[in-house]
Amino acid sequence: MTKVRDFLGPYRLARLIRMGNSCQVWEAIETATGNRYALKVLRDDFRDRKDEVGFLKNEFEIAHEMSHPCVIKMHALFLEKNLPAFLVLELFSELNIKQALRRGPESIAFMLDKIAVQCTEALYYMHSQGWVHCDIKPDNFLVSRDGDVKLIDFTISQKMKTGFAKWFAGKPKTVAGTRSYMSPEQIRGSSLDQRSDIYSFGCVLFELVTGKPPYTGSTPNELLSKHLSASIPSPLVANDNVTQEFANVIKAAMAKKPTDRPESMWELLKILRATKIFKKQPRIPEASIFDDVPTAGRIHNQEQVSDLSGKKKE
Repeated sequence: MTKVRDFLGPYRLARLIRMGNSCQVWEAIETATGNRYALKVLRDDFRDRKDEVGFLKNEFEIAHEMSHPCVIKMHALFLEKNLPAFLVLELFSELNIKQALRRGPESIAFMLDKIAVQCTEALYYMHSQGWVHCDIKPDNFLVSRDGDVKLIDFTISQKMKTGFAKWFAGKPKTVAGTRSYMSPEQIRGSSLDQRSDIYSFGCVLFELVTGKPPYTGSTPNELLSKHLSASIPSPLVANDNVTQEFANVIKAAMAKKPTDRPESMWELLKILRATKIFKKQPRIPEASIFDDVPTAGRIHNQEQVSDLSGKKKE
């Protein structure tokens, strides 16, 4: 019988958590200590791509010194010969907010006040360290059964430019981000500060109470055009239980001009803490979406494991 190797450096791969566009996320066990971590591993078809390796390097450089309960902890970056590049991260809830919302916004509505505040705290901390996330979306917030949140994925994050550097910075060669959540200035390739993340987070807040992003389009250009010029939709159209005050928070965060948005995440955080989201507090669902999240453990199906070590199978 063929045995598939399930080791990556000093880590034993226990379970595939998620498959991304260029990376796999694994639960892994450090053999020397028995401690469990999450490994973000470049897929085999991307392991020789210098740009993808660069993205992991950038993510580690940004996040490894961050220390905040609402930001995922980054432990190490491995760039060893004959192994794919991979990051070692804190192992946290495997459910991101996007996955939760696929079950309907009511699945987490009962603890949405806590979730929204913790998301904002994570972003305020990141901004205080001088970074703009640049890819704020529900997929990049992990959420636990108790409503605890961790901000993840700093692949395309940028150092916040200040002073003369802000005014004389050239436009980027390519514009990166997720179209459903990109700020107008991000689409235009302008210099970004914390207010760009505020716009993207306004889109997230809209989706948290409606189950869908504020704008959709039949083509990428149509979607981007709506961020630039379309009127800001009201979440009350999709959910009449949302308060007008919370709808006003979303409208302010999604203002087309950065100068019309809250000045900082700290300002937005103060507003959120004082704003009631729902007219009537949602009930806790009888069946929790977290009941379906697999528990930590060994590989359930060896055939699903790719030979990430690059060594021959025995």
